[in-house]
Amino acid sequence: MEREKKVINSKLKTPYQNFVIAPLLKLSLLRNIDPKALTFLSLFFGLLIPFFLPLGLPTLSLLCLALSGFFDTLDGALARHVGKTSSQGAVLDITSDRIVEFMVVLGLYLVNPGGRSLLCLLMLGSILFCITTFLVVGIFTQNTTAKSFYYSPGIIERAEAFVFFALMMIFPAAFIPLALIFICLVIATGLIRIYQFMNFS
Repeated sequence: MEREKKVINSKLKTPYQNFVIAPLLKLSLLRNIDPKALTFLSLFFGLLIPFFLPLGLPTLSLLCLALSGFFDTLDGALARHVGKTSSQGAVLDITSDRIVEFMVVLGLYLVNPGGRSLLCLLMLGSILFCITTFLVVGIFTQNTTAKSFYYSPGIIERAEAFVFFALMMIFPAAFIPLALIFICLVIATGLIRIYQFMNFS
């Protein structure tokens, strides 16, 4: 478990965090914003995706995805920076994340309902399985991280999932292979998480 904690801590210090998020946290204006408001902004932009994507607006959909991910990372970082982390914020954040992921898959499905229904269903199933392992392991693992909830690492985390979603939006002709790879990696993430918990906790 100590190795997992080190992995989590190292992932928190990514170039994105250092060069994008960290400078923003120094702005006095941002400190007056409720982190939960940023969570709702993340949710808002995610909700727009299934409206834009079926209309043949992948660039606009991609922008909404990027903004949703941006505010999702900023809300937690801001909460930790100003000492406003809370169980309520963690619940809101996790719930918002799942809604956004569903909306993205819904948007991808609506692009071609007849040809994408099975793969989108399998994508949702793999996400459901993976998030279940994430939450269950988090419940039974002592949290020593800066976050309100123990975050166990995996092959596919939210950043990697967003990369796959973005590629599916930009390259619709490659949806099938991208979806299959995504499904396999998400399931593998859940299985590895269970294995690590059962054998190393």
